[in-house]
Amino acid sequence: QVQLVESGGGLVQAGGSLRLSCAASRRTFSGSAMAWFRQAPGKEREFVAGINWSGGTSYADSVKGRFTISRTNAKSTVYLQMNSLEPEDTAVYYCAARSGVVTTNKYEYANWGQGTQVTVSS
Repeated sequence: QVQLVESGGGLVQAGGSLRLSCAASRRTFSGSAMAWFRQAPGKEREFVAGINWSGGTSYADSVKGRFTISRTNAKSTVYLQMNSLEPEDTAVYYCAARSGVVTTNKYEYANWGQGTQVTVSS
């Protein structure tokens, strides 16, 4: 079983920045695609960004140009740098891992963290 532990959430004003981190067990991090999803109250969990083991990335249209996903394989950690935050970014952010390459389909991820709350005030 993969363990994923997110950190870095919090309360920030619109226009501000936050960096989320997700630490994974080394064995499963190796070779895995990692992704960030988010879920706002009353809404479905949605794909935000993903990064393959090779370093290739993909983003939801709503965050392109504002968010950056990266990974440090030596530390088995994936990051999400969030800039120019908007109230619409308010959600619980989840880290996820899967074998293979990044997909935007949440059902194709077997491993999830517990989530970290991000709140953006206007």
